[in-house]
Amino acid sequence: MKPSIATVSLSGTLDEKLEAIAAARFGAVEIFENDLVTFGGAPSAVRRIAAELGLDIVTLQPFRDFEGMPEPARARAFARAERKFDLMQELGCDLLMVCSNVAPDSLGGIDRAAADLRELGERAAKRGLRIAFEALAWGRHINDYRDAWEAVRRADHPAVGLVLDSFHILARRTELGAIRAIPADRIFLVQIADAPMLQMDYLSWSRHYRNFPGQGDFPLVDFMEALAATGYGGPLSLEIFNDQFRAGSARAVAIDGHRSLRFLLDQLSRRLGRPAAGAPVLPPRAQVSGTAFVEFALDERAAGSFETMLAGLGFRRAGRHKSKAVTHWRQGEVNLVVNRDKEGFAQSFNLLHGSAVCALAFQVADAKAAFERATLLLDQPFHQPVGPGELSIPAVRGLGGSLIYFLDAAGPLARNWEVDFVDTGEPAADAGLLRIDHIAQSMHYEEMLSWVLFYTSLLELRKIPPQDVPDPGGLVRSQVIEAGDGAVRLVLNASQSQRTLSSRFLSEFAGSGVQHVALATADMMRTVARLERNGVALLPIPGNYYDDLEAKTDLASERIAELRAHNILYDREGEAEYLQIYLRPFEQFFFEIVERRGYRGYGAANAPTRLAAQQRLAQR
Repeated sequence: MKPSIATVSLSGTLDEKLEAIAAARFGAVEIFENDLVTFGGAPSAVRRIAAELGLDIVTLQPFRDFEGMPEPARARAFARAERKFDLMQELGCDLLMVCSNVAPDSLGGIDRAAADLRELGERAAKRGLRIAFEALAWGRHINDYRDAWEAVRRADHPAVGLVLDSFHILARRTELGAIRAIPADRIFLVQIADAPMLQMDYLSWSRHYRNFPGQGDFPLVDFMEALAATGYGGPLSLEIFNDQFRAGSARAVAIDGHRSLRFLLDQLSRRLGRPAAGAPVLPPRAQVSGTAFVEFALDERAAGSFETMLAGLGFRRAGRHKSKAVTHWRQGEVNLVVNRDKEGFAQSFNLLHGSAVCALAFQVADAKAAFERATLLLDQPFHQPVGPGELSIPAVRGLGGSLIYFLDAAGPLARNWEVDFVDTGEPAADAGLLRIDHIAQSMHYEEMLSWVLFYTSLLELRKIPPQDVPDPGGLVRSQVIEAGDGAVRLVLNASQSQRTLSSRFLSEFAGSGVQHVALATADMMRTVARLERNGVALLPIPGNYYDDLEAKTDLASERIAELRAHNILYDREGEAEYLQIYLRPFEQFFFEIVERRGYRGYGAANAPTRLAAQQRLAQR
């Protein structure tokens, strides 16, 4: 199956879209009629540009409201088609995609539709062209692929074939078994789109909420498995109507699109137990067993203050890098790296973003395989010089230009702290922090789907249904992706309002990135007591929160008073409990500390209180 994408999926002018599609390594493109209409040159110029970029034009689309029209509209429909055939020949394209009719004056009947398709196919064949018929989910008479196939079958013409579009099929929850019986040579085009499961009319859903495979909720692997049973090997094309994509970078969106198709074909291959047609051979998604370290890029002034805070949190300065101004801080299984080096990536990152998390490292089963999968999924590899005898850790670019490193327990990478750092011998002052519980990243609203795909295509992580969290400045969309055992949890936050804390972070940080890291403890009261003795400043929580907590829970008044005294937030799901505290921000970044007692969530009920408290603090 040849990867393709429709120009309607991207922003920009037609020539800009074609350049972005070629840069993303697609081999084929669907030309959306509106893009051609607004193009500043002749169709022959589009043909030339596509050829120079190595792109095949697989179809011109869409041709609307054709079959089943009464006279004289029927005659006008055929006249329109002839003009499209002229255009296709100038464009160098042999396939016209015909959508099922939605006109209120159209007439029903499979035989009538088949007769019209046969006549259109006869006219197309005389010019060496073909037509492909698609059932729109909101078609007036034909809105099911099975009816569209029956019309094509009865038309019985070699120039008349079928379009299978995953959106129109899966949005209606149409059964997929009938696909398996369709001859592969009668399927002229397959269009792929994912989408969130929504309760709305099909047209609005289709025009605004489609997304790439892996970004929505549709059972696309089931669809692809049924398609594979036919032996189909033609174009597999993304047709995505999405407001966020049309507001984003055409090149970035095109790369996401190709990544999503590679991921989908990889999933299909694993379902089938053999390589699917056109599927790349990828290592499996990386199993993640934890966050190996979090690296901060800081200048000399900020590094001193930050390390004082780390000491107050009970971290021990465990090592100094052998050749760089980098220190390693450890507590429990938490490893933090403070990079104040005046050369290299971290310095550049600091100059752009200020004091910030510049890299995350994930502990995976096989770092080399994870890096190989990342590059085959079109993720951007990263390399920088290392000193003699020092480790070169596999890495790719992550959110906001940060880095994602891969470490494993085999070979030299298992000894990175011993190889690259010298132990300081400094004593520990443990505050009971055990591991990294979760990492929260803030991003622009139109980036969220992209980063969901980035993480879930690369790592063995699952999506949790997103939530809208009230912020004093507007709503924040929060999307959690996590490992099944909770070893790695990422919380992606974005807002369309410019007044939320998440959006203010973006402006102050000069882009997307890690906004906070949550650290886990098994004994919140012990940890808080140690932090308070060390002079660590916590985020003050208003008394009204605890009055409300007392009113809506059965917690003893003594326990409420204890929570109030230490600014601890509380949530409960059944018998499971969750305790949270927040530190005051360090510039744009802050720490959270949590205790889970069988609790799986993230304290969403407490988020409005926390956000309001942080806003008050910022205003002061």
